[in-house]
Amino acid sequence: MDGSLAGKLLIAMPGIGDPRFEKAVIMMCVHTEEHAMGLVVNKPREELRLGDVLDHLGIQAGAKLAPRQVLDGGPVRPDRGYVLHSEDFKSGDATQPIAPGICLTATREVLEAMAGEAAPQRFMLALGCSGWGAGQLEDEMKQNAWLVVDAAADDAIIFGGDHMGKWGDAIKRLGFDPGQIAGETGRA
Repeated sequence: MDGSLAGKLLIAMPGIGDPRFEKAVIMMCVHTEEHAMGLVVNKPREELRLGDVLDHLGIQAGAKLAPRQVLDGGPVRPDRGYVLHSEDFKSGDATQPIAPGICLTATREVLEAMAGEAAPQRFMLALGCSGWGAGQLEDEMKQNAWLVVDAAADDAIIFGGDHMGKWGDAIKRLGFDPGQIAGETGRA
């Protein structure tokens, strides 16, 4: 599909109208004519740590790994885990390249690797994802709900721990000051 947003970041415009996506930054993983899927990379689940998730699955998390934040990837399938990671981990066909240096794996194997010696150099776990049906994301783009930036712009936006700063940092990658972005657009 020409114009695919897979491998790009969506940045929510102010006043998007859905509190779940207010100031969200979404790594787009799939974008076809039939559907689109991405992971919010800047909304931590305050009540949940990576050690909690791994413990629930019977995987031993080390002291350095256990306190890492788990992200709220979106409202679709909130009980399913998705791991964005560097390309130094692969799990056969279960690992999908998303952008240069960034892959997606949603298996137990990647969680076990994160807790062991074969951990990817960079990774983040999100529970749930953001999804759109045919034409839905395109309609939102026409309504100026999202800005788009190249995901390769900065690893810190995807893998960094400063979740509060990611939205502003992503906008700055476009050459704007976040204060310059208005939530409403005029109609002539």
